[in-house]
Amino acid sequence: MAGETVNLVGEVMKFVDITPGTALCMAGLGFMGGMLSGFIGSGGAFIMTPGMMSLGVPGIAAVSTNLAHKFGKAIVGARKHAKMGNVDARLGVCMVIFLLLGVQLAVYLNEYIFATLGKAGSNLYISIVFVILLSGLALFILRDIFRPQERKTPSQSLAEKISRVNIPPMIYFKVANVRVSLWLVALIGMATGWLAGTVGVGGFIGVPAMIYVLGIPTMVAAGTELFLAIFSGASGAFQYALNGFVDIRLVLLLYVGSLVGLQIGANATKMVSELQVKFVMAVVIGMSAVSRGFAIPKYLSDLQVTSFSTGITSLLDGAATVTLYGGAGIGVLMIIGYIIRYKREHRVTARYSQSTGH
Repeated sequence: MAGETVNLVGEVMKFVDITPGTALCMAGLGFMGGMLSGFIGSGGAFIMTPGMMSLGVPGIAAVSTNLAHKFGKAIVGARKHAKMGNVDARLGVCMVIFLLLGVQLAVYLNEYIFATLGKAGSNLYISIVFVILLSGLALFILRDIFRPQERKTPSQSLAEKISRVNIPPMIYFKVANVRVSLWLVALIGMATGWLAGTVGVGGFIGVPAMIYVLGIPTMVAAGTELFLAIFSGASGAFQYALNGFVDIRLVLLLYVGSLVGLQIGANATKMVSELQVKFVMAVVIGMSAVSRGFAIPKYLSDLQVTSFSTGITSLLDGAATVTLYGGAGIGVLMIIGYIIRYKREHRVTARYSQSTGH
C-alpha cells in the first residue's frame, strides 16, 4: 500500500506544462475567481478548482493548489471587508476551531480516495460533491430571489425560527447583530471546513448558512467568510503540501490575476443591493454544478464503471469547459455591469444636484 501511494503521488506531480497559453489561462482563471470571491465572499474555487482540472491537473492537486492560493487572497479580501465593517471577528474566532477540524477530516478522506482509486476516483468524488451541493444551493437561492416580495424570504423566516431555539451557550455577535447558539456556529464551521478541504472552498456553504440559518446580513457573511478562509486555506494547504500535492507555480499564476480581481469585486459590493449579490451567486453556482455534471461520465469511463464512446466523453468534456468558463464570464460581466450602472446613476445624480443647487 505504501508503494502504491508513492506512485500515485508521483502521478499527481506530473502537472500540466506551463506554456505561455497555460500561464495566460491560469492568470485569467485567477482574475475571474478573485472578482467573484471579493463580490460574494466565495466562488473562486467554483471556477479555479474545476478550471485547473480541465487543464489536466488532478482534482486533489487542484484543490490543494487552490487552498494555498486562497490563503493569501483571503488575507487581502478580509482586510478590505474589515475596513468596510463587514467582518464579525468574534463570530469568526468562534467558528475557527470547528473549521480546522472539518478541514482535517476532508484532507484525510480526499487522500484516502486518491490512494485507493487514483486520479479518476479523486476527480469523480470531487465532482459529485460539487454537483450535489451546488445544485441544491443554486435552487434554494433562486427560490429566495423570485419569491413574491410581499412574502418573507427564506432567510428571514428560517432565521427567525432558529433564533427561537435556545440551546446554551447562546452568544451575541455585535457586528452581525444576531444572538445564536454556539452549537449552530460549530456545525456551520465544521461543514465549511470539510468543504474547503474537499473541493477547495467552503464559502458556498458558509456564506449562505450564515445568511439563511443565522440571519446574518449578506455583506457581513461575505466578509466573515473571507476571514475564515485565511485559516482553512493555511491549514488545508499545509496538510496537502506535506504529501507533495501543491504546485507553487500554479499558485503564483493564480495570484497574478486574483489579487486584481479581488479588489474590483470587493469594491463592487458598495455599489449593489443584497439581491444583486445573491443573483450573481446563484448564476455562478448553478453553472458550476452543470459543468461538473458534464465531466462525470468521463471519470466513470476512466474507472471502467461504465462505458461511453470516445466521441461522447470528448463532447461532454468540452461542454463542461464551456459551461464552466461561460458561467464565470457571465458572473464577471454582471458585476462589471452593476458597476457601470452605479457609476452612470451616480453621475446623473451629481449633475442634477449641481443644476438644482442641492
